[in-house]
Amino acid sequence: MTTETANSDPAKSKPKDNSIKPPSAFRRYGSQFGIIGVGLAMWLVFVVAAPAVFTDIDIYVAFAQTTPQFGLIALALTFVVITGEIDLSFPSIMALGTAAFALTTYHGGMPWYVGLSVAFATGGLCGLLNGFLVAKLNIPSLVITIGTSFLYRGLELVLMNGTGVPLTRADYPVMHAIFRDPVFGFPVQTLWMIGIGIIMWLLLNRTRFGAHVFLVGDNPTSARLMGINTVSVKVRAFVLVGLVAVVSGLLTSFYGYYFWPTTGEGFLLNTIASVFLGGTSVFGGTGSMVGTFVASYIIGAINAGVVSAGINAFYTQLCFGLVIVISVVLQTIIERRVRGQSATGR
Repeated sequence: MTTETANSDPAKSKPKDNSIKPPSAFRRYGSQFGIIGVGLAMWLVFVVAAPAVFTDIDIYVAFAQTTPQFGLIALALTFVVITGEIDLSFPSIMALGTAAFALTTYHGGMPWYVGLSVAFATGGLCGLLNGFLVAKLNIPSLVITIGTSFLYRGLELVLMNGTGVPLTRADYPVMHAIFRDPVFGFPVQTLWMIGIGIIMWLLLNRTRFGAHVFLVGDNPTSARLMGINTVSVKVRAFVLVGLVAVVSGLLTSFYGYYFWPTTGEGFLLNTIASVFLGGTSVFGGTGSMVGTFVASYIIGAINAGVVSAGINAFYTQLCFGLVIVISVVLQTIIERRVRGQSATGR
């Protein structure tokens, strides 16, 4: 009679591979592929519903000119949301920064470059204040940025006395060349979007600051234990929003040849929808600059597509609401699935 030992089965004696496997392509790029697919599908729907509009080059020129007005801020806001925070004051920073430019140049008679410096300093200080209140004083960002939104808007209205400023080509030839005039027939607004988008992508994916943004959003306690200054990371993210909001305010104002005290109003929903539709998690820790970029143009297409398809314009906000709700729900489901796979080692 023979006996079998526990090691007689070579399959059972094979050691387990406990090494950490790199994340799959789906986990790394799934949201980006998904948002591009959504964009293509929506474009096909609009082409079928309104072929005369969506086969005409004019509609795409309009997208290229208007979408960056809120898309730029969405790119910067992605940093803040990845850290687990939110900034609702950027429409007011748009107005206050542009008002600072108008006060310095139109009313103060200073050169355009001085006005531009004052505008960016204003936006940066607004972002710095937001970041300090949120990161240093631990005030919930949702609450405090609502408050600072009223603060910045009120300050702008007081400084401008509720009046606007004409931004004519004769008075601001250089600024028109920078913020309005096409470059070789291509809308300069989209060139700004592409340029800042590349910078933001590199900052998020190829720098230590970008890595810290993800770590702080994923687990701030672990980030602190690793020696990361979580306060500094969040403050810099808010400052980034403030600076880019000024660019957006200038693009918007020069596009219409006039600075209105209401500049930025109506951009809140479009911007937030772009961030969440682009795959950035509302819980923080994950986000995609490519996704936000593409989602911005999808949101821009909804604005024109709903009307062009013969649907009542009142349905536009309904579409935005559905986009935000569905994207957040799907992001939550995907995140739970990914975390479940990570926990089981798959």
